[in-house]
Amino acid sequence: MTRFEQEISGRLGDFWKRNAQQEVERLLAQTDNIEVEDDGAAKWKSSGNYLPSDVCEKLWYGGATWFSPEATAWRREEQTNEVIKAYRERGTQDDIDTLNEMRAAFGTGTTVVDCITGEKIRL
Repeated sequence: MTRFEQEISGRLGDFWKRNAQQEVERLLAQTDNIEVEDDGAAKWKSSGNYLPSDVCEKLWYGGATWFSPEATAWRREEQTNEVIKAYRERGTQDDIDTLNEMRAAFGTGTTVVDCITGEKIRL
């Protein structure tokens, strides 16, 4: 059972049930900002990003059966993989401000690791 299912069922109390219902209504009110592709995948018009799984779940619960959560999930994963690939190819050309922020947070002499690329950065 997802967190949303627990909330909407009232299992987590009245507050969370009301909150979940309001979230469904809020998302349904934003359908003008959602574009559905030929395969049924839904994405935000404003950013071009495919809808997150929790948004799909809430919209589907609210009766928005005009898109495919499965196609959306597949396309979202594909989009995420493309972004990660581009990030890895670009590298982590950290500027001096970013390095200074990292030094302030972790300390000079510390080695931090970019969790996406695996690159080790000595501060």
